[in-house]
Amino acid sequence: MRPLIGITTYREQARWGTWDVPAILLPAAYADAVAGAGGEPVLLPTGAIGSEVVARLDGLVVSGGADVDPARYGQPAGPRTTVLRPERDESELLALRAALDRDLPLLAICRGMQLLNVALGGDLVQHLPDVEDTGIHDPGPGRYQGREVRTEPGSELHRLLGPTAAVACHHHQALGRIAPELTPSAWAEDGVVEAVEAVGRRFCLAVQWHPEEGLDHRLFAAHVAAAG
Repeated sequence: MRPLIGITTYREQARWGTWDVPAILLPAAYADAVAGAGGEPVLLPTGAIGSEVVARLDGLVVSGGADVDPARYGQPAGPRTTVLRPERDESELLALRAALDRDLPLLAICRGMQLLNVALGGDLVQHLPDVEDTGIHDPGPGRYQGREVRTEPGSELHRLLGPTAAVACHHHQALGRIAPELTPSAWAEDGVVEAVEAVGRRFCLAVQWHPEEGLDHRLFAAHVAAAG
């Protein structure tokens, strides 16, 4: 049987046909990447994720999206932290903690990486352009910034991708204080941490870029394999 891979979703106002209503959304690339890697994608609706649902899964993908509420890591929101989804934070933190408690194979992407760090006691840089000598990581709405990341020798990411990898970025925030359980395993050319992993777990990998975009789905293949 194909492993069941839960994927967290967006809850946004959306328009199609004659409708303009709140909707549960997910870019199709996430589900396509999971299915292409041999998993059975299961969309987890924001606001309706319980630990009993996570217990039925074989793996969890935490998708990208809006900024994490800075109150979750003890900071006031800065002037560029304006799009928050508290309900989604609450729902995904529950899913993350349930997955970590079960040592469920976990792949966290972009916002997912940031939320994982917060869940484990870390915090965030709220606006990367405010950091001196930081390059472009968010080129604007609907676009990705191509970057090359360097991976840490001996890390799971190095084993999967090799010493360097071309990636697609779209993030204006990044990890600040990294949670004690997480170890950095990839960096952009400007030194921004682009991936972390939890050593000693079955599979716990978080990347700041979007591996669902493009044709390189090796991270999804590794995640699904671990879930199997």
